[in-house]
Amino acid sequence: QVQLVESGGGSVQPGGSLSLSCVVRGSIFSIDTMAWYRQAPGKKRELVADIFNDFRTNYADSVKGRFTISRDNGKNTVYLQMNSLKPEDTAVYYCTADIWVTRSGTGHYVGQGTQVTVSS
Repeated sequence: QVQLVESGGGSVQPGGSLSLSCVVRGSIFSIDTMAWYRQAPGKKRELVADIFNDFRTNYADSVKGRFTISRDNGKNTVYLQMNSLKPEDTAVYYCTADIWVTRSGTGHYVGQGTQVTVSS
């Protein structure tokens, strides 16, 4: 069974930093795109950043210059370094991955979510 296990998150003051990580556990063949989404109370889930298996990245305008997404293919892990955090970054953050479980079978997987709270 494939699972995405997130860690990191927590509470921080405005201007602070947090780091999230998400590891893919289980037997898989390969991983394509990995991404971080977030959902604030009363708002739709939005893409924060994604990274392709060739390490190309995309960022939401609201986080450009402050957040950095990276991945370690050897560890099946995606990271999100968040700097200069703002109260509006408060949300539940979810990692996702498009995974080839076998050579012919692929699926989209989502982690359980981790809370990030930015408040003074």
